[in-house]
Amino acid sequence: MLDRLDPLVIGECVADIVRLPGTADRVHPGGSPANVALGLARLGHDTTLLTQLGPDDNGRLIRDHLTGASVEVRTDGAAAATPSAAVTLDAVGRAAYTFEITWTLGPVALDRTPRHVHIGSVATVMEPGAATVLGAVESLRASATVSYDPNVRPELMGDHGAAVRRVERCVALGDVVKASDEDLEWLYPGQDPGRVAERWLATGPALVMVTRGGDGALAVLPGARVAVDALPVEVVDTVGAGDAFMSGTLHALAAHGLLGADGRERLRATDRDTVADVLRHAVASAAVTVSRAGANPPDATELATALDRT
Repeated sequence: MLDRLDPLVIGECVADIVRLPGTADRVHPGGSPANVALGLARLGHDTTLLTQLGPDDNGRLIRDHLTGASVEVRTDGAAAATPSAAVTLDAVGRAAYTFEITWTLGPVALDRTPRHVHIGSVATVMEPGAATVLGAVESLRASATVSYDPNVRPELMGDHGAAVRRVERCVALGDVVKASDEDLEWLYPGQDPGRVAERWLATGPALVMVTRGGDGALAVLPGARVAVDALPVEVVDTVGAGDAFMSGTLHALAAHGLLGADGRERLRATDRDTVADVLRHAVASAAVTVSRAGANPPDATELATALDRT
């Protein structure tokens, strides 16, 4: 049975302009936090996204895409152009990005208190908007669990040392943290991802996950590690794969009653079998997304079908 989260996602929307040799550009609604919001809404959660969208074609495209999936989109009314990213794909569908983005999010009054807050990506490191994001999390954390995905974009992270400190501050505020092995390699070159995850766990989170592309995923919880394999799938592209992993994770954690302020202690006491089930949902969600173009996470029926393959 679905445990509805009423989650609040705070972060950027980005128009992903996919460029392939010999073909016309394709514009896909994107942005890591927006993709997570979309994934949660498709899985049945009443999701609010606090973001910025410009009064332009890309902004209208993204808003229509999100509201069409029943995401409630809230903005601070800023009129800057909608952020964009030129996405190029290599021979196996891996994405590389070139960004045009600003992030100036100001405070926005909420009409309900969320049970869960998700943050990540550019929105947590790019000022002046990052200060708004961190302030919101600090004010809501007593009544909501928090998830965080750094979703590192090196060209937007600024000074490396300052970026690492900002990421570690967000990790310490989170209950559930996810990073890719590529994120961790940029943050801590040459260090073992599992060891980094254990170090992060000691700073506050109840669960730290590391995605490893085709090699599956690893979760670290107090006193244990859990690993699952990726599902075999024909990859179209990897755009939004990590975001679908996160929405699948949160959906499964909610189903186990492990999110919301009332679930925090249960989350901290969860066992290996439960975490393994959460990871299975996460990798199945990512597998659906990489099997089709753009950040296109599954709905509940598609996720259930993918889970039947695990």
